[in-house]
Amino acid sequence: MDADLASLPAQAAGPRAAPWILMYHSVADEEEDPYLLTVSPERFAAQMAWLYRTGRRGVSVRELLAARAAGEDARLVGLTFDDGYADFARHAVPALREYGFTATAYVVPDLLGTENGWDVEGPRKQLLTVDQVTQLASAGWEIGSHGLGHQALPGLPAEVLARQTRESRRALEDLVGGPVTGFCYPYGAVDLPATLAVRDAGYEYACAIQHSELTGRFALPRCYVGDRDGAWRLRAKHGRHRWRDAITGLRHSGVIGQRGGPR
Repeated sequence: MDADLASLPAQAAGPRAAPWILMYHSVADEEEDPYLLTVSPERFAAQMAWLYRTGRRGVSVRELLAARAAGEDARLVGLTFDDGYADFARHAVPALREYGFTATAYVVPDLLGTENGWDVEGPRKQLLTVDQVTQLASAGWEIGSHGLGHQALPGLPAEVLARQTRESRRALEDLVGGPVTGFCYPYGAVDLPATLAVRDAGYEYACAIQHSELTGRFALPRCYVGDRDGAWRLRAKHGRHRWRDAITGLRHSGVIGQRGGPR
């Protein structure tokens, strides 16, 4: 297991801090939101305005990692949208374009044009259609994979992991007519076999949620953003991200153990 972990390229955050990546799902007006996945268009516009006012620029994860490799990512913030809701095209894209921002939409290729059936207690939300995904990709928006059927990966047999990662990538590449290099773990659920499956499927990176011993290129941590998050909460979340990243770096270096105490 340790050998497998060590074999993941750039797995540990290393001496550089992990990039700040914001995690969104739906941008819409909803009266009921039991999973707290929806940000109103007005709140989203205000959040993007705050990024712009503070000298930051929102970008896709693909652009963020390329800039990071060149040492040019100092004021960049990754913007990600899980599940591929149709309101990404309707509400998020116009607000992002206003500031010259880009973003990544992680979609479920075998559910395009349907609804979010996995959110049993939440409102029904339309997913992007095949045509919308094609148009977004043609316009320069990054399209990434969210697996097949929005199924959590930890605990799945190796052959199922391979199908979830490889077939979803192949389907999306056929759809957009180009490379799909990013993966996002459904529900943010990740373990070592899942990261190895993503790597072996040919992706260049994958997004998780939490900082962990897997934090790195194939388990990038992200910051949840909700409808309650105004300027001061975003500042606080950025500070918390930096603190968690520092702790993760110390754990990777062996200065402290996984439970937080010194070794």
